Amino acid sequence: MPAVRANTDRRRLDGGAGAFDIRDYLDNRAILFAGTANSIMQLSWPEIGYGVYESKVTSGSIMYHPWKRLRTTTTYLAVALLGTESERAAYRQAVNGQHRQVRSGPDSPVAYNAFSRDLQLWVAACLYYGTVDVNERMHGPIPAAHREPLYRYCARLGTTLQMRPDQWPADTAAFARYWQDGLERVSIDDTIRDYFHRLMNREFLPSWQRTGRRQARTLTIGFLPPEFRAALQVEWSDSDQQHFDTVLAKAGARARREPRAVRNAAFTAALTDLRARRLLRRPLV
Repeated sequence: MPAVRANTDRRRLDGGAGAFDIRDYLDNRAILFAGTANSIMQLSWPEIGYGVYESKVTSGSIMYHPWKRLRTTTTYLAVALLGTESERAAYRQAVNGQHRQVRSGPDSPVAYNAFSRDLQLWVAACLYYGTVDVNERMHGPIPAAHREPLYRYCARLGTTLQMRPDQWPADTAAFARYWQDGLERVSIDDTIRDYFHRLMNREFLPSWQRTGRRQARTLTIGFLPPEFRAALQVEWSDSDQQHFDTVLAKAGARARREPRAVRNAAFTAALTDLRARRLLRRPLV
């Protein structure tokens, strides 16, 4: 029990007990609403896009195993943000086993290596950006007193892999500069663009499971900043934006009526599953 208590305390950061709790910023809807958009943002750096597109590790591919991919992604977020140090280390080791196989070959259009700390920093940056974006679109601006604590806490999204703590920009102002520089590296060619459209159209699911595809595509495009929409060559109208804003406002209103335990249910379940897998010595990814 002491390890659990220590981990619970670490969820609260800066300014005294209860001042900031990461669980207040976790919502199951974020995965469903913005998960595809965030993946596209991450993969819009060619070294990451081709690393995923060409990966021979089909056991972790959304195109081959979409529900397993959803589980492992949710588990990563849960472990990074809610797990103990021991759990984070165990999951890092498990992911490393997959990443060792993700390296560019002689015919790859770009050179890549899944162990690149710079690429992992960009992935973590996209995840942090998405966390803030979803929360603010559903609930309004994050309180000023929580912005820096939330930002510093989210370094775990990278340090749960190989990213060094000192790589995480020092504060939100430094992050904004890093983000703008990162946008300069966004580049989507025809091959990766086609892959992204397949993701947005849910082609990884059987046809009978693609209900709500138009709504999912709208949400995905809505969560993409303009630079990504331009590279993806998708249209976005004022009416699309109005519909998107309405959906998010209604979702936020529903979320505020729910207990935090309900909003966190997917993350809690993923962490519980991880702990059971460790006890039973089953694969974690």
